[in-house]
Amino acid sequence: MRSPSTPRIVVFGNEKGGTGKSTLAMHLAVALMNRGLSVATVDLDARQGTLSKYVANRKRYKERTGLPIPLPAHHAISSRTDETGYEVELPRVLAETGGHNVVVVDTPGFDTTLSQIGHSFADVIVTPMNDSLIDLDVMSDVDPLKQTIVRPSHYAERVWRAKQLRAKRDGGSIDWVVLRNRLGQLEARNKKLVAKLLAELARRIGFRLVDGIAERVVYRELFLDGLTVEDLAALAKGGALAMSHVAARQELRALMIALGLKDTLETSLISA
Repeated sequence: MRSPSTPRIVVFGNEKGGTGKSTLAMHLAVALMNRGLSVATVDLDARQGTLSKYVANRKRYKERTGLPIPLPAHHAISSRTDETGYEVELPRVLAETGGHNVVVVDTPGFDTTLSQIGHSFADVIVTPMNDSLIDLDVMSDVDPLKQTIVRPSHYAERVWRAKQLRAKRDGGSIDWVVLRNRLGQLEARNKKLVAKLLAELARRIGFRLVDGIAERVVYRELFLDGLTVEDLAALAKGGALAMSHVAARQELRALMIALGLKDTLETSLISA
């Protein structure tokens, strides 16, 4: 049984880069903090360090402007750590986050021992994927003639191993969510085919399929200042937000509910 004080661990993972893992991780962390939760972030991709850079940019912006924007308690595991050290280092870092409500973990876009262990500590694994057949290839092999799923691919096997590790360690289970990210605004033939194949794959290997965020320039523009769409309302100081910003905030609210964080939010508000 989980203790109410045990943080909920959300791991963003995919064996393909460029799917928006770090962007989503930061936007989710800030959205949760703005709702009163205590959040820690963990970067398991310290070599590229996108999430670490995002947090550092946010800290510098706060120091430069003096604005009271919340900062997560951030941790990064150095790529210099040898592989045998990961089994000790990651649990140590996660133990340090024990006083938080939610821990958001970003992983590299390739398979490593550290990433595999990180996946196994998740309560929720979030796999963002661009709405394309190229990204779908990481999840499954597709028959080009029949346009059907042949078999799950290497990343699906990695998640299965993570579930086995989690069950062996503490008897816990992992909720796997595949998130269709950077959705286009037009109903293209490719978009419909990807949706059909993902629905078929979800039935076969047991993940939940949810819609993520649309392709919006605002997500890329905010990185240099370490800001998210959740900060824009506060910075507007009562002024009107652009419709794209309003829509982006609504997407994040829907994502928090889809990830099963509604109960965590409500519990935090009651205890506060």
